[in-house]
Amino acid sequence: MSQSVIDFMLARRSAPIAELKEPAPSDAEIATMLRIAARVPDHGMVQPWRFILYRGEVRHEIGRMLAARAQEREGHLDEKRQQQELMRFARAPLVIGVVSVVKDHPKVPQWEMLLSGGAAAMNLVLAANAHGYGANWITNWYSEDEEGRRLLGLAPNERVVGFVHIGSHDGGTADRPRPDMEALVSEYSGPWEA
Repeated sequence: MSQSVIDFMLARRSAPIAELKEPAPSDAEIATMLRIAARVPDHGMVQPWRFILYRGEVRHEIGRMLAARAQEREGHLDEKRQQQELMRFARAPLVIGVVSVVKDHPKVPQWEMLLSGGAAAMNLVLAANAHGYGANWITNWYSEDEEGRRLLGLAPNERVVGFVHIGSHDGGTADRPRPDMEALVSEYSGPWEA
């Protein structure tokens, strides 16, 4: 047993995106994080996910496109709401999109491929934390908006698993309440009966 790994996993928490700062991970660190992210269950080895890096000026360009799209959807945006959209991808120095790329397969159901994408996103968060960075996995309105997904570089058949915001963080985030495990765990007692 590796107690340090267990302690690391028990202490994991999401850093608030507004607290993620420069410097971002290096290219070598990003490459390692993505290799770790891809080491997930993948029945049939179909690789039902991919990754998109959003960094540098691109983050501000995306903000301008999302602000315009939000205005198309909602009508006039007040200054506060417009700033919110302009800064969506610029709050952290690096955002990595985890994209679900489900495929037709004779043995692997599409829901299982989506779960594999979720595992890849969680591995990415853990890899960022293991490198000493803060991370936060979100989706938001543009994940469910066809045009929003297109603006973010997704093909029509692709869906967002999540956007993992990554940056330097002092680690001072207070932990949130965690689930009551006694309420969530049971021993099998036979088939479900209504």
